[in-house]
Amino acid sequence: MTFNLWIAPSLLFLDISGGELLIILIVAFLVFGPQRIPEIARKLGKGLNEVKKASNQIRDEITKETKDIKESMKVDIDEVVNKKDTKEKKDS
Repeated sequence: MTFNLWIAPSLLFLDISGGELLIILIVAFLVFGPQRIPEIARKLGKGLNEVKKASNQIRDEITKETKDIKESMKVDIDEVVNKKDTKEKKDS
């Protein structure tokens, strides 16, 4: 298991090594200072949480709509099959 998978699986697509991540953290510490880093981290966490909620809502809505479509298609197919069976019985 690599350092990226253990520390930050969401950064895997960036392919950032441990040394590069350390340099980024040091630069952030120097630029923003120790007082603002927790504030920035909280805001970032809240923002990511909102994105996660929104994506879950979108997924749930898509799932609900596709379920409704599948159910209506099943009803339509059942009607066609029933009409076909009725027609075959009349022809016999």
